Formats: sequence, structure tokens, C-alpha cells
Amino acid sequence: MAQFEEKALFGGAITGAAPQGWIDGSTVREIPDHQELFLSSTTLSNLIFEVNEYVTKQQALSTLSAVASPDLAPRTGGIHADADAEGIAAATYHLRDLCDEEDAIDVINAPRRVQLKKLTSPAAKDNHHPSAFSGLVKFTTPRKQRRGSAQLQRQNVSFISVDASGGSSSSISPSAATDSNNSTQSCHFLLVRLPEKETDLLVFVNVPHDEFDLQGDPRALAKEEDLACGLIQKFVEVLDIKDWSLFG
Repeated sequence: MAQFEEKALFGGAITGAAPQGWIDGSTVREIPDHQELFLSSTTLSNLIFEVNEYVTKQQALSTLSAVASPDLAPRTGGIHADADAEGIAAATYHLRDLCDEEDAIDVINAPRRVQLKKLTSPAAKDNHHPSAFSGLVKFTTPRKQRRGSAQLQRQNVSFISVDASGGSSSSISPSAATDSNNSTQSCHFLLVRLPEKETDLLVFVNVPHDEFDLQGDPRALAKEEDLACGLIQKFVEVLDIKDWSLFG
């Protein structure tokens, strides 16, 4: 069973997690100020934690209108969308922000609300309490579009629903053969919304499929997907904000 350890992020302002043995990405490359990056020492899998701008209701719902996803659109209720529907729409907005025009997104399990175990806002009022949504998507990208740095690692995803209570979760079946023209990557995802601070926190656990497909090792890919799913569950359990002044 994978072992995870708590990590102090952004100088200790936020408590997160990473698998034991994963490498702090800042020791091997330059990382944007709004990100924390951890890299597997044995595979190409990685964890990206971001502090991002808050997606407004108007932005989120306009994204769903553009996507016209049968999995998501019926739940939103348009301008009358409740907090859950707005959160689902915001997750979709952030996912689309990772992609180029020719990228394909497969929604394996649409984002759904999860209950964070620790995180609460000391001064939240009315509907301004933190909320969280998790899921899994699969991105397929033409190889010619591959980009460098953390942006490449965030592309091409697949959404799996995470059971915050520790129950069973979905899994992705590896492809039978490698497509030489496309690169596929699954991304386990957690969005934490902080309306009081006009901030969205994002956790991406990315699992590129190519290395496992080339090895013809579906069991290793399944194990890596389980690790990624478990890491999202760990974030649900331990994510906390120690210094709210990080957000201004």
C-alpha cells in the first residue's frame, strides 16, 4: 500500500501531501510562484498544486455552454445554478484551460463534491465557506503539440471520482496498444474553492500512459492510477491552510 507524507507548501502556509520518495520539483527546475511540483522518482507521474484565480459563476457557466457536455450541462441549471453545479462548472473551466484546440478530453467521472476533513475558513460567512470537488479526466494530445515544463505535465487528463470516505473508486483500463500519433495522460483532480479569498486551489496528479503502454504493463499502470487516486484522498484528509495571509 502506498505511503503518503504531509508536506508544507508555500513556506508552510498550506499543508498538503505527497507520496514518500517523490522529489520536490523546485530542486530540479524552475517552478512558477503559484505552483508546487513533486515528481515520482521511478515513473513520469507528478503532482502539481496551484493557487489560481477564482472562476466566477459567469465564467464557469459560459464554459459549460461552450462544451455542451451531456455529463455536466444538465446539472447546472444555468443562471440558477446552485453551489455544487457552479463548482462542477468551475472544474470544467480549469480543465479546459490546460488544453490546446486539438486536445481531446474524456470525462471518466464528472467532478463531484467531497468533504474536506480539516479545512475551514475562520471568517467565512453565508455561502462563502470552502468547497471541494474531485474527479478524473483523460486527455489525448497529438504528439506534435507536446509542450515543456509543468504545462506539459498538466495536459491530457482523465477524471476518476474519488471517494473521500475511503471507499472504492473507479479505475481506468489501459489501452491495448499505443497510438504512435497521440499521447494520453490521466489526471486525478481536486478543486478547492475559497470564495472569501477569490481563490481556487487546484491539485493535479498526472499519470502519463506512454511509458506503461510501451512496456506492455497494464498492471503497473493500474497500480500508478491507484496511487494517484489515493493521493487525492490524502489531500481531502489533510489539506489545511495555516496562513490565510498568503491570499492577501
